[in-house]
Amino acid sequence: MARILFLTQVLPYPLDAGPKVRAYHMLRHLSARHEVTLVSFVRGDDTPAAVEHLRGICAAVHTVPIRRSPWRNLRAGIKGLATGLPVVIARDEMGEMVETLRRLTRATPFDVVHADQLSMAGYGRLAVRFSAPPSGPLGLRRPRTGLDEHNAVYVLARRIAQGETGLLRRTFAAREANAFARYEAAMCRAYDAILTVTAEDRDRLLALCPPEDRVAQASKFATVPICVDPERTPVIRHQPAAAPTILHLGTMFWPPNVAGVLWFARQVLPLIHREQPAARFVVVGKNPPAEVRGLAADPRVEVTGYVADPEPYLAAADAFVVPLHAAAGMRVKIVDGWVWGLPIVATPIGAEGIEVIDGENILIAGDAAAFAAAVLRVLADPQLNARLRSAGRTWVETKYAWQVAYQQVAEVYFRLQAG
Repeated sequence: MARILFLTQVLPYPLDAGPKVRAYHMLRHLSARHEVTLVSFVRGDDTPAAVEHLRGICAAVHTVPIRRSPWRNLRAGIKGLATGLPVVIARDEMGEMVETLRRLTRATPFDVVHADQLSMAGYGRLAVRFSAPPSGPLGLRRPRTGLDEHNAVYVLARRIAQGETGLLRRTFAAREANAFARYEAAMCRAYDAILTVTAEDRDRLLALCPPEDRVAQASKFATVPICVDPERTPVIRHQPAAAPTILHLGTMFWPPNVAGVLWFARQVLPLIHREQPAARFVVVGKNPPAEVRGLAADPRVEVTGYVADPEPYLAAADAFVVPLHAAAGMRVKIVDGWVWGLPIVATPIGAEGIEVIDGENILIAGDAAAFAAAVLRVLADPQLNARLRSAGRTWVETKYAWQVAYQQVAEVYFRLQAG
């Protein structure tokens, strides 16, 4: 059994966002075998009940409030330009987190430091620097380190930059993409083990290494998909609304989700309305920006913001759409859609990194006309709709149940402890 220090940028409960799903089931897996101390940033809407839930899984939970302000953003921009750091990384450098890690690592000899997402990689390295060496027959040894790369972040940053139309925003986004490529390469070299959620992201991260170093670095990588818990998640019984209903569910402060929803509403939905004029588009997700909220000027579009219980919206959905054009890693919303038993239509990038069978458990469409045609098929063909629902649920039970897929994590930790 190892003593693990597990660092997260978002509190991994409740399971209302992809990063939380990944970290939560990783915690469940590791805590069944090891002594896990969770240290997480928290936000104003994180509840004491969520923290208590996590204390029921982990040996200990420590939280640090994340603080955001225009002044911090300005300071981060100056530091980023001066040091070459990504501004997003500089923005979340907080003394309270540093002191929490200093205190914990001086008191407890951790065997492994596990950084969840690139945003916590720098803190993981600090924790190692602060650590008192563990006692035992191995003598003095620093903690081993693991970095869970939910995304190849520099790829996502490049895709966002390519989609920007304004010169200033595009210039800044390109600068961030280059800074992320340097930072991500350095962090991957510094960690003893790297988890990725897709083979594509593994290859993208290895591409950051000099050619002569790639073989050695490749031995540190393991690919483990983001998984869900079908055993605890029943199929949502379909309860059709009066009008055909198309659902998008996802955090609406994430730029790729915003861009995808706007593209669907502006370019795809009008094509759908030519044949299904009553069709409704429902956007469920936290913190929609003004341009997304403005879509509700059309009475056939509903923008809910955050909802604690999305089940009524899931039950009413006749089609579940993932219209992304900039992303990396793996979209948990597709795996969630499958486990809920929803018929899914996605762009190729939306489904990237996930094993799919187009036409059987999902429909894939790239441009606006093809996407509209796919959604219309799902709305109009009850047999196709039912087949997508059933096949998706069966697929997730076979491929993406955490109890099966996360056995690979045990192998990674065995190598870390032996190393």
